[in-house]
Amino acid sequence: MSLLRRLESSELNTASDSISRRLRTLSPAAATDVREAYRDLKSRVQARLVAELDPDADLGAREEVEQRIQELFESILAQENIILSRVERKRLFDQIVAEILGYGPLDPLLEDPTVSEIMVNGPTRIYVERQGKIERTNLSFDSVEHEMRIIERIVSRIGRRIDEASPMVDARLPDGSRVNAVIPPISLIGPVLTIRKFARKPLTAADLVNHGTFSPEAMRFMELCVRGKLNIIIAGGTGSGKTTTLNVLSSFIPADERIITIENVAELQLQQEHVVTLEARERNIEGKGEITIRDLVVNALRMRPDRIIVGEVRAGEALDMLQAMNTGHEGSMTTLHANGTRDALSRLETMVLMAGMDLPLRAIREQIASAIDLIVYQERLRDGSRRVTSITEVQGLEGDVIVTQDIFRFRRRGESAGRIIGSLEPTGIRPRFVEKLEARGLIVPATLLGLSETLRERGE
Repeated sequence: MSLLRRLESSELNTASDSISRRLRTLSPAAATDVREAYRDLKSRVQARLVAELDPDADLGAREEVEQRIQELFESILAQENIILSRVERKRLFDQIVAEILGYGPLDPLLEDPTVSEIMVNGPTRIYVERQGKIERTNLSFDSVEHEMRIIERIVSRIGRRIDEASPMVDARLPDGSRVNAVIPPISLIGPVLTIRKFARKPLTAADLVNHGTFSPEAMRFMELCVRGKLNIIIAGGTGSGKTTTLNVLSSFIPADERIITIENVAELQLQQEHVVTLEARERNIEGKGEITIRDLVVNALRMRPDRIIVGEVRAGEALDMLQAMNTGHEGSMTTLHANGTRDALSRLETMVLMAGMDLPLRAIREQIASAIDLIVYQERLRDGSRRVTSITEVQGLEGDVIVTQDIFRFRRRGESAGRIIGSLEPTGIRPRFVEKLEARGLIVPATLLGLSETLRERGE
């Protein structure tokens, strides 16, 4: 500590500066010494705090625990005669609280509303996504062990584990943010952590319209489709915003319907009252107890659902989902990864085959054409914006080909200041499922589809 005190009382003694700012004025060797001294101080104070805190204390009562930490913190600094400026004292206290109650250096990123994704590539490289662009931060973990403690804290809170025997895990934060962690020996650069943040306040239909994801007409059209119990697939690449769109579309489901959501890791934030949330479970350390998405889909059929919403289909559960859609569970929705509308259909065929059923390809396509009414395809464009680029009707099967028709299509008009200019516009095509919507008392206005008269007046 003598080094830190010496630096504190010499050229670094500016009350309003933090250590991170002062390091820029030192030689590399001196800066390294200050970092090591500060890290040693933080570790010692934190170790004493953890040792002196009541092990039976309720860490959920954050305000009370913070007050106790504050008292111990001041006492320890006084006992060891550690002299810090006001700013550095607060910085050290905040970091220690984050270590004990939060997620260490990730806490400020989780609190930052401009950050949509956090990517940790080993202990010293932390990246974030802001407005669709990736940038590196100046934050870091102290060591691999430090990063592993935070990862274990995240996954243990939902009853999952990560170790050499199980080096990959999906988890979630209390606010629903999606977490994926990969550790050695799978990762060769140290523990890798990816956090897809969810907005504290769930996005609404108006938010997606304001962000340009949907046009007002397309959003109104989708509201009618959801209320009319069409079966909908939301397809797109990684990070294109599929889950957010699924959340928003689910908000159109009437409040008097029983909804069952099925996810690998619970992320959906439905606002209706009658919602049953099911989450898959990984096998335990003995290799037993696994409950898959497919198991949950099959079980959900026995739970008297009005709607089944699957967070994402990835494998054989696609067959069970299609069968549910074809056996009276209309209005079901799910997402899947795909590079386009046709690719989404091809991936569905592949996933059905993964169920292990020896079905002919035509039978699978008949199931798909009969079950799916609408495919919403979403992309993350070059400028980082997330846009729905097509809303496509599945019209049926002709021969061995599933026939589709775009109802809305994204029209690009150019670029301005690095932003892509365009909107989701109707193609002027009348969907075949309009009669189904009208039978439920839902009239599609002509203006939504780019037609000059109402569909009822056309007599089509």
